[in-house]
Amino acid sequence: MTNQDDFFLREAIQLAREGMTSGQGGPFGSVIVRDGVIVGKGCNKVTSTNDPTAHAEVVAIRDACQNLGTFQLDGCTLYASCEPCPMCLGAIYWARPSRIVYAAFHSDAADAGFDDQFIYEEIDKPRAERHIPMHQLLRDEANTVFEEWVALGKRIPY
Repeated sequence: MTNQDDFFLREAIQLAREGMTSGQGGPFGSVIVRDGVIVGKGCNKVTSTNDPTAHAEVVAIRDACQNLGTFQLDGCTLYASCEPCPMCLGAIYWARPSRIVYAAFHSDAADAGFDDQFIYEEIDKPRAERHIPMHQLLRDEANTVFEEWVALGKRIPY
């Protein structure tokens, strides 16, 4: 960890504070940095945009990818004011930054009323035992699209 990490993590914390006090959403912020320059930033905008996926990390990923003209964040560091939730962690893995640096633990967020422990528990359950019922249909029809994808000559792997 470096002084640069402290600097950018404080930027994420400040975005969390600004987003919260301006009514954009909960107290979460994130910045994405490449070569010492912020290339994406975001604060939580769930309530102001009526978008449950508008967590700070997802907003920052969208911003960085648009600014960089890519869907991969190789060579970037994602800084977050709090340990990423399961949804954000999934998005982060898809974006593939080089590393993540965060401030508060997800247990600290839980103490403030943002408890995602039930999601961790749901993921570990068999599909049939999850809180939201899941039903699987038309597998063969859906798999034909995957077969078409595999046969597609010009595709961008990700």
